[in-house]
Amino acid sequence: MSSNCSSTWAPPNRPSACTWTSENKLKSPHSHKLFPVKQEKISTNILQCIGSTPLVNVKDRIAIRMVEDAEAAGILKPGMTLIEPTSGNTGIGLAMVAAVKGYHCIIVLPEKMSHEKIAVLKALGAEIVRTPTEASWDSPESHIGVAKTLKEKIPNSIILDQYQNLSNPLAHYDITAEEILDQVDMIVIGAGTGGSLTGVARKLKEKCPEVKIIGVDPVGSTLAPVDQESNEPEKHVAAHYEVEGIGYDFLPTVMDLSIVNSWVKSNDCDSFKIARKLIRGSSGANVWAALQKAKELKEGQRCVVILPDGDKIFMRKMDDQSWMVW
Repeated sequence: MSSNCSSTWAPPNRPSACTWTSENKLKSPHSHKLFPVKQEKISTNILQCIGSTPLVNVKDRIAIRMVEDAEAAGILKPGMTLIEPTSGNTGIGLAMVAAVKGYHCIIVLPEKMSHEKIAVLKALGAEIVRTPTEASWDSPESHIGVAKTLKEKIPNSIILDQYQNLSNPLAHYDITAEEILDQVDMIVIGAGTGGSLTGVARKLKEKCPEVKIIGVDPVGSTLAPVDQESNEPEKHVAAHYEVEGIGYDFLPTVMDLSIVNSWVKSNDCDSFKIARKLIRGSSGANVWAALQKAKELKEGQRCVVILPDGDKIFMRKMDDQSWMVW
């Protein structure tokens, strides 16, 4: 079975039932898709940009995979409505797929998300519902709670649920990881749903057991463990942060904390300095974290950083000096 999406909504932080281990990868219960083209080895630059995808968005991969797997499983049929709670990127990917395939699409996202994301979603024909940024994930007013309510009210609707849909990390396991060098010493990935982190890290651990997996989690998010030896999620109260696309106040089902060697807690100030100088959005947080962790590498070792987004959906914020200066 390639997707655990069902017509019955379940909390996005339920325990994972996945049995994957690096020692028993052949016993994986999941079906996989072959990477279409074997890429040549990446050069010694440290950044893996997602610019080749249609919307310059790391979530394009999971959107098409979740939709196609749901169609194959018979739980998504013509005429149905796609509803998805998201911080934006997954919503954009799903809106694109919905536009191509003819599904009605409703995207539910917190108010803090950028004007450009809303503009792109509207251009793709999605219906948009905004929710209070400060609402806890399990509140009826949160983007997750509102999406659940909409699903209960709208006939023939479905939440593909990126937070616990197996197709999320599988898309990165089957495709994104294959785009990255077979021999790499360290990879730095921001953590949101945990799909790209889990999928890429598992594949790389299978091929390069010594690779160091570095997770990036913003200060104010509760994904990264306090005690990195125990992999227990943080228990402190979540706080507000401005960076978009990474971090949550709950642990998504698809997130595998055990695969991460260490975490870097990024802060808005340092992240946005890098974002302004080099790259936008959560990519700034990832590059800043990589600059900290790369100091631990020996001469000749290489570090890859996943850059999950570009500047097109952040321009009003990143190019606004009054917004960037607090």
